[in-house]
Amino acid sequence: MSTRRGEDLALAHRLADAADAITLARYQAIDLSIATKPDNTPVTDADKSAEDAIRSLLRAHKPEDGIVGEEFGTEGIEKQRYWVIDPIDGTKNFLRGVPTWATLIGLIERSEDGAEKVVVGVVSAPALFRRWYAFEGGGAFVIVNHEVPKRINVSSVARIEDASISHSDFIGWGQRLKAFETLLRQAWRTRAHGDFWSHMLVAEGAVEIAAEPSLALWDMAALDIIVREAGGRFTNLDGVDGSLGGNALSTNASIHDYVVQALKVDG
Repeated sequence: MSTRRGEDLALAHRLADAADAITLARYQAIDLSIATKPDNTPVTDADKSAEDAIRSLLRAHKPEDGIVGEEFGTEGIEKQRYWVIDPIDGTKNFLRGVPTWATLIGLIERSEDGAEKVVVGVVSAPALFRRWYAFEGGGAFVIVNHEVPKRINVSSVARIEDASISHSDFIGWGQRLKAFETLLRQAWRTRAHGDFWSHMLVAEGAVEIAAEPSLALWDMAALDIIVREAGGRFTNLDGVDGSLGGNALSTNASIHDYVVQALKVDG
């Protein structure tokens, strides 16, 4: 690992530590403040406080980098590097006391030709006692209950009849819903683990396919590199690589092309 990449990863972990301290302290708090955003999704005081803490650390340690965050918008997006933050992915779970929520932190670098790629990612789920992370060319890892990091890899399942699919729900699929339901019936097993966890299970080899029809960049950046470094594919539903496509499909790579074809909509 290069010195710079090591510093980036160390900072990403530090950002996650700061967020974890805030989110865990507010998780299941009786005085948790909840509001509704213009898009009708909920936001808590923990979301805002965690993102604010991350932004403060980034301004102090990487003032030359840009920031994209779910709660406080974009600054410096034109820069060569920018950090992508989702302070709490799974806010609805968080506010209801369901432990499946996480802070997502990704670092995107822009090459000379304008192409953008996630090079560092951390997904920290303290209520699940888990943290996943990856950096470009270095593999993907999970830390369980603060123990020694364990390298993770996707499965080798190559047939839909043997595959397990995880998703969030049936909202937002639009014209693809029928195709998605057909795919679910073909699979060996289906579960709605939801949000970041579906994709991390693909990276761990526990699930072969994770699909979501409508996501923002901050929902995907950190997941993208972890799935890729575990040997999988992370694309949009049309099979375009990366986390800029508005929706997400994670697979173990072996079955990726089949799933993309299965989810195509005629016309």
